Amino acid sequence: MTRQDHHAPAPRHNKLLAGAIGIAALLAAAGFGLYWTATLQYREVTEDAYVEGNLVQVTTQVAGTVTAIAADNTDRVRAGQQLVTLNPVDARLALERSTAMLAKTVRQVRAQVAAAAQMQANVELRRTDLNRVQADVERREQLVRTGAISGEDLEHAREAVRTARAALVAAGQQFAANNAYVEGTSVATHPDVLGAAAQVKDAYIATVRTAVPAPVAGMVAKRNAQVGQRVAAGATLMTIVPVDAVWVTANFKESQLRHLRSGQPVALTADAYGSGVVYHGTVVGEEAGTGSAFSLMPAQNATGNWIKVVQRVPVRIALDPREVAGHPLQLGLSMRVTVDTTQRGRTRMAAGAAPAQAYRTTVFAREDQDAAALVARIVDANSGGAHLTPGRRAGS
Repeated sequence: MTRQDHHAPAPRHNKLLAGAIGIAALLAAAGFGLYWTATLQYREVTEDAYVEGNLVQVTTQVAGTVTAIAADNTDRVRAGQQLVTLNPVDARLALERSTAMLAKTVRQVRAQVAAAAQMQANVELRRTDLNRVQADVERREQLVRTGAISGEDLEHAREAVRTARAALVAAGQQFAANNAYVEGTSVATHPDVLGAAAQVKDAYIATVRTAVPAPVAGMVAKRNAQVGQRVAAGATLMTIVPVDAVWVTANFKESQLRHLRSGQPVALTADAYGSGVVYHGTVVGEEAGTGSAFSLMPAQNATGNWIKVVQRVPVRIALDPREVAGHPLQLGLSMRVTVDTTQRGRTRMAAGAAPAQAYRTTVFAREDQDAAALVARIVDANSGGAHLTPGRRAGS
């Protein structure tokens, strides 16, 4: 066999190979087209996503010197747990002064009540004197007609009536002036007592606030307080991160936002755990602007050499708390986000598409509860059972 005969089948073999490759490419393209039609067109993916959460600052409501710190960075704390203690001496002294002032005020009100009662009795006495001298004038007028007494005696009797009437008016005015302090109230509701009671409550609450609690449960971070440090009211002592209530902010390109809707399911993976751990979440909503719009120095594009830059919009994604509890996440961790956009019924950024997110703490709700009980004890101990009632009008 010649050399040319040995290589004769090669062109045919190459054609078969090229045909097989072409068919495989067509099948691959068809398969990819089917996969894109059925799946990929309903997926939006980004790796520009990070874990975020609330940074709850622990602040003091009163000034003072730090005497104890009960938690440090990486510690888990529960809501209401005492974290920092301030020196309570000044607050306790203020509370003692205010309680003494309240007791004194209650007794002063009792004295005003007693003075009002005494003046009311004086009014009754003056009224009795007036009635007596008026009756005396009537008798003397009859005696003058018979000549038993002189006209001068009658005039003296009438003068006594005028004097008694003036004394009654003066006593009535004095009673009215004093009664204005206590009329229509009780010891507990007297304005002076209420003012002193407010001072007691204020001092008591200041004493309670020397113990600084954790407003929420979470992990302590960024502790700033030091023992012996003098802190002002409102100073940040440490930060608490509620690691069980984190979310993911995914920054999608503006070209990916067309089919994103609130309520769509999301699959997420974290670099910290790898692709073996998949989190499931839900799109909560989109921010009102792009990241650059809220930056410290927003871009100024009104220039002649403008270059278009694709913008990204932060999209908030809620996570399943049970999955987060099983595989905890720290703030700032990178995530890979895949949104299933099959559900496209709503309009973009529809109002009410996601429930409103609200936060609250009840740790400080009972600060003044014991203060009211303390005020009640002081008032009862110093009132002597006195209860004020509306006084009668003088002269009635």
